[in-house]
Amino acid sequence: MNTLMRRNGNNNLGFSSIFDDLFGRELFNWGNNNYSSTSTTVPSVNIKENGDAYEVQVAAPGMNKDDFQIKLDGNLLTISSMKEDSNETKEDNFTRREFSYQSFQRSFELPKDVVDQDNINARYENGLLMLTIPKREDAKQKPPRMIEIS
Repeated sequence: MNTLMRRNGNNNLGFSSIFDDLFGRELFNWGNNNYSSTSTTVPSVNIKENGDAYEVQVAAPGMNKDDFQIKLDGNLLTISSMKEDSNETKEDNFTRREFSYQSFQRSFELPKDVVDQDNINARYENGLLMLTIPKREDAKQKPPRMIEIS
């Protein structure tokens, strides 16, 4: 494992705790990217680009479409969810209550002046939240064309 090192003004090598902290966080944790810094799971996300749109898939089995909130603020797309569950069992000698809370938030910066923000759509089926983010007409890749020499 490589450790970032920097030189200070005295040409001595020293470890930078700021860099260690920054590069040790989730953003650069490629091998374990579905766990947040609080050791809670974060759904895996696939992003695919084609000529007409970006497609985002969020793996979130066991949820309902009403469990999600999708917000677009400028070019920042945020997908979040908060789900509470509680069970209570009463029998002769005891009462048992169990609570569970599940939440996550993922944010993505959309390319500026490329996406058609008014026509983003989302659907949830079979454990996948799927967003289609269409590109603006002027940002779509045009097919090759021949240019005549005059």
